[in-house]
Amino acid sequence: MAFTAPPPKPVSPGLYLVATPIGNLRDITLRALDVLEAADLVLAEDTRVTARLLNAYGLRAKLARYDEHVAATVEGRVLEALAEGRVIAQASDAGTPLISDPGQSLARAAAEAGFPVHPIPGASSVLAALSIAGLPTERFLFTGFLPPKAGARRTRLAELAATPATLVLFETGPRLKASLADMAQVFGGDRPAAVCRELTKLHEQSVRGPLEDLANDPRLDAPKGEIVVVIGPGRAEVASADDADAALRQALDRLSPADAASEVARQLGLNRRDLYRRAIAMKGGQ
Repeated sequence: MAFTAPPPKPVSPGLYLVATPIGNLRDITLRALDVLEAADLVLAEDTRVTARLLNAYGLRAKLARYDEHVAATVEGRVLEALAEGRVIAQASDAGTPLISDPGQSLARAAAEAGFPVHPIPGASSVLAALSIAGLPTERFLFTGFLPPKAGARRTRLAELAATPATLVLFETGPRLKASLADMAQVFGGDRPAAVCRELTKLHEQSVRGPLEDLANDPRLDAPKGEIVVVIGPGRAEVASADDADAALRQALDRLSPADAASEVARQLGLNRRDLYRRAIAMKGGQ
């Protein structure tokens, strides 16, 4: 098959944020390859990962580590290189840079110093999962990783429960089952969701269903690899007194009256002070 892609254009000096494949190395874009070939320096969170990508396409760019531990040191050198008219590429280990990756301070500093900052779009696990989840896509909220500890995780979920948009988040294999159980408890077991794993890779998997079913699905008992969870939109409904009491009783099993009132207030959109008085009454009646 013959291709008639437009010829490459010269890569002008500036900072380029280069999206890389999330699994399948053939998901790199032609423009990304042009930039990586022209770059005077390629910044990478893990240079070994980016080196494998460069080697696959016969590129020999100079690599430097860039993560939160070395950002303060590297950013000054990068700004000096940009001032000299260099081409600097920042590549994600997988997917689009700055999405749950380091680099925001560098992009901001370069822009504030007057240097061009260019996006080189490409693969994104967030959009890939959203596109196949079978859930509404006209409005969505990406919320990164949930807190690892159960209490903080349930608090975050309560804050998100009524969001009138599809939720997209990352999770690790060891925490997935516990997180799904918390989602079923906080969001309701019948809320539709999808768990997407190893997207674009050999063992790609997408499991769809109500949250309660997903929390008990043996296929998700010990998943490996990168995991994206997509959850259907919440409904901003006015909770009844019975709903509030039921939520308070559940929360009081593990929280103090004050914390239970705060959690239920966020979850149901009700007045915290009224809920606190009700929680105290419930505790007193035990």
